[in-house]
Amino acid sequence: MIKKLKSISHGLDRRSTLRGFFFLTIGSLISAINLNLFLAPSELAPGGVSGAAIILNKFTDWPIGLLMLSLNIPLIFVGFRYLGRFNFLIRTFYVVILFSLGVDLLAPLLPAGGVTDNLMLNALYGGVIGGIGTGLIYRGQGTSGGTGVLARVLQFKTGLPISQLYLFIDGGIVLIAGFVFGWDKALFALVTLYIWGIAADQILEGPSVVRTAMIVTDRPKEVAEAVFERLRLGITAWPAKGMFTEEEHTVLFFAVSRPNVDALKTVVLDVDSQAFIVIAHGHQTVGGTNKPFQP
Repeated sequence: MIKKLKSISHGLDRRSTLRGFFFLTIGSLISAINLNLFLAPSELAPGGVSGAAIILNKFTDWPIGLLMLSLNIPLIFVGFRYLGRFNFLIRTFYVVILFSLGVDLLAPLLPAGGVTDNLMLNALYGGVIGGIGTGLIYRGQGTSGGTGVLARVLQFKTGLPISQLYLFIDGGIVLIAGFVFGWDKALFALVTLYIWGIAADQILEGPSVVRTAMIVTDRPKEVAEAVFERLRLGITAWPAKGMFTEEEHTVLFFAVSRPNVDALKTVVLDVDSQAFIVIAHGHQTVGGTNKPFQP
């Protein structure tokens, strides 16, 4: 029986890993195409390492992907410290390599001048498609490196939405882009940045800031131990009673970051397939324990 449970658990972990890397791959390729089609041709630098690389490319003529890779290396070490150690390092390094190589390798295959000269269209489509790519990368439990690393760290620490964090962190890069490319393009870059954050939030799991979870279970100890071991979340429990069945149950309550909602449901249902799970929207968490997800 124990061997069978271990085999099932191993199979679930393997499927979860494959699913994660699928999201990472698709998100990285979408991001690379977005940069080549909408951002670089129109000189829109909506923050981040990619924006910084677009600015530096104007002065150095180095390939944008190579510049991104060079800028990402020190930031990966920040993520290594705060976002899951080797699990973070492997996934983020995978995204950084695929994204950077994708930008340079796909550039000759795509229209050199993009698909339109209209700055508004480039800003809108660049924001939507870039946000989709970033959201998929986050769904795969990774980041695209760069300021995305800082955004994830601050999200775990403060509970603020990624859209706001992008505006704060990347504002400086947009400001520099204004001096380099002109203020009209900087203003359009802000539009891109704002839409990017909204699209990423939607792909991740809706527009709210944090999630609260309530779980009604008859195996509270096992569920709590599994959730704490996998997600490192503080949990509160209280007794409950079904009003119609008059059966005794236990309710578990905790806050969870949006990228970890899918992982939470997988962990809980793996332990108690009959558990009743309610995921609600919150605005911000203060105090308590909120540590990085470590599968």
